[in-house]
Amino acid sequence: MSDHAQHSQPEGTAPRGSLAPHLAERLLFRGIYGLVLASAMVAALDVPGEEADPGQDALWVLLTALVSGAAHGYAHVIAQRAAGEASAAPGRLRAVLAEWPLPAAVLPTVLLLLGAVAEWWTEDTAVEVALLFNTVGLFGAGVLAARTAGLGRLSSFRAGAVDMLIGLLVIAADALIE
Repeated sequence: MSDHAQHSQPEGTAPRGSLAPHLAERLLFRGIYGLVLASAMVAALDVPGEEADPGQDALWVLLTALVSGAAHGYAHVIAQRAAGEASAAPGRLRAVLAEWPLPAAVLPTVLLLLGAVAEWWTEDTAVEVALLFNTVGLFGAGVLAARTAGLGRLSSFRAGAVDMLIGLLVIAADALIE
């Protein structure tokens, strides 16, 4: 019996999982975007042969996530306006603030870079651990998204593995570029 057939749900019922489907979708979308953004930023900022500045790199990762989140939220506002859905100013602000999972997802990377500022480890170590952490985070987010959608364990692990490939591609690109 297929994995999907085992978990069919009556119409009108929410899929299994710990979060309401719509909320889970928003949180996971923004969180996954933040993990990929953090990985790409930390890999790009770690330039071989240049003097390491983990404090500046941490600031750039955080600032980029904040600006990306605000831009994404505001893009929703513009799209709603273009579709003729008038939105009051509080609704616009809520759309921008709803992007909080994106900057929140970069915080582990920022903290790892700040650990290099405190000289607990080198920036190279911080970058490697951040890339690994974010890749594992992508796997976990993929599994959580699939489970929230009502998929079984095997399908959920396959979904997580596919999401994890994004992180592995960033790691491979970083290794090839260096």
